[in-house]
Amino acid sequence: MPTVDGPAGLADPLTDPLEALRALKEQAGSGPDPEATRRQHAKGKLTAHERIGLLLDKGSFTEVEPLRRHRASGFGLEAKRPHGDGVVTGFGTVEGRTVFVYAADFRVFGGALGEAHAQKIHKLMDMAIAAGAPLVSLNDGAGARIQEGVSALAGYGGIFRRHTKASGVIPQISVMLGPCAGGAAYAPALTDFVFVVRDISQMFITGPDVVRAVTGEDVSMDELGGAQVHGEVSGVAHFVCDTEEDCLAEVRLLLSMLPANNRDLPPAVPRPDLTQERAEALAQLVPRDGNRAYDVGEVIAEIVDDGDYLEVHASWAANLVCALARLDGHVVGIVANQPSVFAGVLDIRASEKGARFVQFCDAFNISLLTLVDVPGFLPGVGQEHEGIIRRGAKLLYAYCNATVPRISVVLRKAYGGAYIVMDSRSIGADVALAWPGNEIAVMGAEAAADVIFRREIAASDDPGATRERKVAQYREELVHPYYAAERGLVDDVIDPRDTRTVLIRCFAMLHSKHADLPRRKHGNPPQ
Repeated sequence: MPTVDGPAGLADPLTDPLEALRALKEQAGSGPDPEATRRQHAKGKLTAHERIGLLLDKGSFTEVEPLRRHRASGFGLEAKRPHGDGVVTGFGTVEGRTVFVYAADFRVFGGALGEAHAQKIHKLMDMAIAAGAPLVSLNDGAGARIQEGVSALAGYGGIFRRHTKASGVIPQISVMLGPCAGGAAYAPALTDFVFVVRDISQMFITGPDVVRAVTGEDVSMDELGGAQVHGEVSGVAHFVCDTEEDCLAEVRLLLSMLPANNRDLPPAVPRPDLTQERAEALAQLVPRDGNRAYDVGEVIAEIVDDGDYLEVHASWAANLVCALARLDGHVVGIVANQPSVFAGVLDIRASEKGARFVQFCDAFNISLLTLVDVPGFLPGVGQEHEGIIRRGAKLLYAYCNATVPRISVVLRKAYGGAYIVMDSRSIGADVALAWPGNEIAVMGAEAAADVIFRREIAASDDPGATRERKVAQYREELVHPYYAAERGLVDDVIDPRDTRTVLIRCFAMLHSKHADLPRRKHGNPPQ
């Protein structure tokens, strides 16, 4: 009796079909051989199925195309046609909500992408877009499969196109759990969030050997594109974790705070009525002296539910904090100047970091809370030559374009163009609040007096006393805490201890906000 083509040693699928199917799927899931699994574990890395098991709710995973095999011939591939073709694709749940996932299997062809491998990913991405559910990629591969030539490159093109199509439609998360080189590195860069793990994650366009040959620079894989590099220097990675287990737990936490798609609201958590709850510590956390630093993270912790928030890009552009948290059970995106790092000044990196975060929140219906304590944009030749004008404008564009509920709170100082950019009332904040002692002005009183009264101070018999008097005059007339409120640019000056209560009420009022942008194909943001 004839049999179908299948791996040696398995039951005849025509005489014992159920046993053959069981054995075939067992072999496909266990990898090419036990030794490959041992090598993976020896590197401190989990297998594709183990990673999926940690990411998804127990027992919820349904695999798609586990029996797919490549059809390439030549260069030794005809003798090795494992089922699955080096990638595990499927769907399951995280806290009961559907999530699509694909995981490269480094044990098969080093996780390299070929035609069949890519087609499995294409199908899964199309399913995720159609279902309106988040997509998570677990990356651990050596790039394009060289033996398949341009077919492998075309496979990446299809992935890039689908990531772009899904952008702003479903949340997309990339988890780097091994090497990611060449064109493969662009796919994670197109997604919303990138996770990396210390000591095992690497991302680069050209590897150390090519860099050495072309530039003469001698650099290791970690030095070129390791977790620390992308978490602190390049800004490619949004989250840096110590272990795979911690990383996948963090991905689950992030998913728990995101909507399934751009038509849904983020999941809310029922809470007791705490609208009268006061945060007493807020009255003491921010120093009155505008030159004294403090950690805005402590302010955030006093405002949000249970003091918990998930910071994005924690080690990159740390002068601006971007975080997701819950306020009265509802998810909010928080953007806050960090006075403990460069005095909370805005620069190129902070502007780009904030802009991308604001755009993400707006795309996925996450309300925005902006905490302002900013002395201005960072001055300097380097910033100007690197394009602070166009790159700083990204944050301004993102806020102006955002239609989700937006509330800003001036904690202490807000000077110049940076005040405008940090979601001021003039660019569309729905509610603008301030704490007593705020200083909202073009610049600080000292600097302003030196400009306005320069000649008068210089001609005075006692320049020091004259300057001090003029500084006091400018502060009294233009920088006092109620100047902006008197002109309607601040809706209210509030007791810091009431901040949480006021924010809960204001966001509740804005829950049904509806705002439309002019009809257009898309905007043309500054690059």
